[in-house]
Amino acid sequence: MRFVSRILIGVAATTVVAIGAPAAATATTVTTATPATTSSSFYDASWGPYFSSDHKAKAEGHVSVDKKRFKFWHWKTFFVKTKVCTFDKKTHKKHCEFVVKKIKKRVWEWRFSYFFTVDSTLTNYKWWGHNKCAWETFKVVGSDGHASFKSFSTCGRHPAEFSFSGKDAAHIFVDVSRGNRHGPTGFHSGWQDVYHAA
Repeated sequence: MRFVSRILIGVAATTVVAIGAPAAATATTVTTATPATTSSSFYDASWGPYFSSDHKAKAEGHVSVDKKRFKFWHWKTFFVKTKVCTFDKKTHKKHCEFVVKKIKKRVWEWRFSYFFTVDSTLTNYKWWGHNKCAWETFKVVGSDGHASFKSFSTCGRHPAEFSFSGKDAAHIFVDVSRGNRHGPTGFHSGWQDVYHAA
């Protein structure tokens, strides 16, 4: 009988462990907090090709934008009506009235940032003589209206790959041109569209 009892106790213990393991796994999944920042693909497309005005430089590529959500904390003013009572010692009466008070609380709201990556392939069709380099200059206009610039060049006969990243761009342009090793000198394509936020 003792031997049988030990077997039954062992089976019962194994059953408890087998049932408890999935329950623990479920509990872990349920209690895991959702990250404050989540991302999703917002935009993905090719751009170009664009040429310098003499067609001896060509730029083309790809742009992708990821939309990321984050908690934005800030102070907010609230107007709260509170009941304020005073006690008159002479009349032994309590006098109450409602007073509006201004209070500040730190609150958060969901906001979004848009992180972009621009990839480009710059091809140089004239790699000899004077002004033998191909140039591409990117103009990034932020959501605040501020503009920044990024330039790349290649003076060789093989296409060159370039990439840069940033965030919250409202508009991205590219100008393809010819030049020397120090900078563009002419034959500009003018500003061409790479990305435009909806």
